[in-house]
Amino acid sequence: MSFELIVSIILGFSLAASAGFRVFVPLLVLSLSAHFGWFPVNNSWEWVGSVPALVLLGVATIFEIGAYFIPWVDNILDTISVPLAAVAGTLLMVATMGDMDPTITWALAIIAGGGAAAAVSGTTSATRLGSTATTGGLANPVIAGTETIAATTVSVASIFSPILALILVLLLVGLVWKVIRRIRRA
Repeated sequence: MSFELIVSIILGFSLAASAGFRVFVPLLVLSLSAHFGWFPVNNSWEWVGSVPALVLLGVATIFEIGAYFIPWVDNILDTISVPLAAVAGTLLMVATMGDMDPTITWALAIIAGGGAAAAVSGTTSATRLGSTATTGGLANPVIAGTETIAATTVSVASIFSPILALILVLLLVGLVWKVIRRIRRA
């Protein structure tokens, strides 16, 4: 296995995990990366760097981020965000993989990419639900802001330093678990 392939797998995994915080942020970052040539995407994914894709993903990102700052709407979005994050995580992993056997690519993408995104999204949904139960939703905008910053930071770090992004993902997941445990104790 080449070093470039390992970096591609780490990049895809990190982008997939950030899709668990916000579905469209890592897709937009990948689109920008492909558009400006910062990171090459899989040949069948070159369209993601097109201007129409950039505009569409930019608008979707703005709406998603804005919606999460509205208490109660964020909880409704959480009901669809876990499956959407899993799909986005899978697609992000496929887009960043090099020329591998499609069977291996898709299996790795579904298990690692989709699994990471779904796990992070499920964890953040539980955090928001606990926040809603304990604060009546008043703390949810703080959580939304933190998640948006996490998604953006991990996505950008994934493009420029995939190893750093992987470390950030692991630290963020650990932090979210600590918050969930504190909320459950309260």
